[in-house]
Amino acid sequence: MPSATSPAPVAPPPPAEAASARGRRLPAIGTAVYEKLALGLLTLAAVVGYFVYPTYPNYDSYYSLLWGRELVGLDPLSFTAYRAPTEHPLAIAFGALLTPLGDGADRVMVACAVISFLVLVAGVYALGKTAFTPLVGFAAAALLVTRFDFPFLAARGYIDIPYLAVIMWAAVIEARAPRRHPVVVLALLAAAGLMRPEAWLLAGLYWLWIVVRADVTWRRRFVYAALAAVGPLVWVATDFAVTGNPLYSLTATGELAEELGRNKGGGAVPAALYAFLIKLAKFPVFVAGAIGIVLAIVLTPRRAVMALVLFAVGVGTFALVGFAGLSVIDRYLLVPSLCVMVFAAVFIAGWTMLEPGGGWRRAWMTGAAAIVIFGIVFTATRVNLVQLRNELQFRGDSHVALERVLRDPAVTRALQCGPVYVPNHKLIPDVRWILDRSKEGVLARSNVRSTKNPAPAPTRGVVILVHGRTAIFKQAWVTPADETADNSPPAGYDRAAVSQYYAAYVNC
Repeated sequence: MPSATSPAPVAPPPPAEAASARGRRLPAIGTAVYEKLALGLLTLAAVVGYFVYPTYPNYDSYYSLLWGRELVGLDPLSFTAYRAPTEHPLAIAFGALLTPLGDGADRVMVACAVISFLVLVAGVYALGKTAFTPLVGFAAAALLVTRFDFPFLAARGYIDIPYLAVIMWAAVIEARAPRRHPVVVLALLAAAGLMRPEAWLLAGLYWLWIVVRADVTWRRRFVYAALAAVGPLVWVATDFAVTGNPLYSLTATGELAEELGRNKGGGAVPAALYAFLIKLAKFPVFVAGAIGIVLAIVLTPRRAVMALVLFAVGVGTFALVGFAGLSVIDRYLLVPSLCVMVFAAVFIAGWTMLEPGGGWRRAWMTGAAAIVIFGIVFTATRVNLVQLRNELQFRGDSHVALERVLRDPAVTRALQCGPVYVPNHKLIPDVRWILDRSKEGVLARSNVRSTKNPAPAPTRGVVILVHGRTAIFKQAWVTPADETADNSPPAGYDRAAVSQYYAAYVNC
């Protein structure tokens, strides 16, 4: 990743103007005080939200916990379970670390994701401050906090949030001291590469960036190459050790993307790129970001390099994923969307890089104020806070409702008679985690129709059905192939327990 720390090409104000500018500032409060105050308020809001809306890990994160528990118990890791997600080696290791906490490990995983979000916000601020000015950093951090998709990912324990935090701080360290801390940066990128393979490209590019210098010895080049290769090597070794196929993650992800209808092909990449960036950053921020890129390149091109590199690599990786036939989803554009926010912050607060009192500075401030007002109105008229609250509430209530049904005495007795059947793959990791069952102990009824390793039809055991409009749309009808029959009681089963979103039928 190239340097982004050269000074802005703007002349310092004369001594008299500098003294006047200092006189207009608040002498008792410095930038550090504002930083601590903002971080303190954000932390307080995160703690309150964590306890007021108790949420649980998402599908992928629950599988990481399951695989971590299997690893600790020296059981075979169930990578080949029906519609299992792509494994992430560092997430599995973290799941193993949390295993001694028992049933409470899932909430601890969410807490760590929330903490990672705070670290991410601090990293976005630090990048904006380092490359441009503190006010640009504050604006970028504020934009991130108010893009609710990101804190929602943290509330569900998505691995994307710690991944983004690690990537952002690797960029900050390099921006502050180019080529001065290659081992630290490569170690961070290696950790990121064990969470998401997109970091492999960043690690490779950074290796090229640091080894072209003549004063780097071949021994150092080899050490740096080994660090850059940690991600892919560990990933391939894990796949081979568990499945015998070193490329299992790639092939299985492609097959699952095709089955779920997520592989749109290379032709869909441009439209998806635009739509997803608008979805993640929101339209006013996208427009401000596009203008901010131009302003940053024209006024401070070397300062803009770091964010531009992250944006370009992120977009390039998204395109490669699409052309490879893998899932085309908005989460693969999280890094570029963060860069859009940084450049939008340049448009909003980049006037702080100009000399006080100039006409261009006043014009810039006016334009920035206009788009900020537009953004506030745009957000206020489109963001549905009630819907956001309901989403958070559902994530907690649905888990409690599922656990209540599975812990019912009649259901507990029937668990001895056969497996637990759920409509499709969505509830498998939740049920397996709650009941501590293997992949053979929890089956999807949609898998009965599968042409590859089909599951047997329910004859004995427990069948979980989903009811309630929200729960049905989120957990019962997931793909066009999932049929209503998968969420209906099979013949010979009697209802044994009912909760807010689920019902259990048993046949023993």
